[in-house]
Amino acid sequence: MSTAADIIDLLAGIAPGDPLVAVRDQRAQARENAQRSFEALLEPAEPGTFPLAERYAVAAFVARLHAFEAATAFYDDLLGDEAGGLETVVADAAASAAAPGPFGAYRETGLHNESTDGPRWAPASETADALGIRLAAALTHAHLLVVRPREARPEALQALVDAGWSADDIVSLSQLVAFLTFQLRLSWGLRVLAAAPVSDVAADPAIAAIAEGA
Repeated sequence: MSTAADIIDLLAGIAPGDPLVAVRDQRAQARENAQRSFEALLEPAEPGTFPLAERYAVAAFVARLHAFEAATAFYDDLLGDEAGGLETVVADAAASAAAPGPFGAYRETGLHNESTDGPRWAPASETADALGIRLAAALTHAHLLVVRPREARPEALQALVDAGWSADDIVSLSQLVAFLTFQLRLSWGLRVLAAAPVSDVAADPAIAAIAEGA
């Protein structure tokens, strides 16, 4: 399923003519780069050995980890069009993987006291069978990057290699999860910005920072 719509606008609920269109247009290059990243990572003309169904499944899973309903619906639709029925399996996996996070142990000297522990997730055997070995490994890796990013180490990649992921596809998978985290957080922030009174946007540095990053 291909779309020419600006995906961040779509996820943020920004309609043509909304004031936030002008805000985003002030960072036209950032807008264009975000859209191109979506197209390159989620709708490439030649997905190769990282098929669209796997890309959409990872996106739907990550959207659920962020508890972002609009993004979940969007990526579920893409996944359903590409591999009908798989969205239900991904939803079950995400439900078992949900955690407030991020957790993890700091490796840097002086930060150990700020380490926090949390769940280390992998799909249950029945879910893993339904996902298949490649996708089960991909979702496990996505959970690591989203919920326990402090613990993302080179050795964690071995599980992907063992599941049949090539070096190029592992890079694409990691880029995809990083992009989704950016896309979802920016889209959510824009929703907050759209709901905030103009006076709050000017007065609150956190809200203003969303506008700067848009």
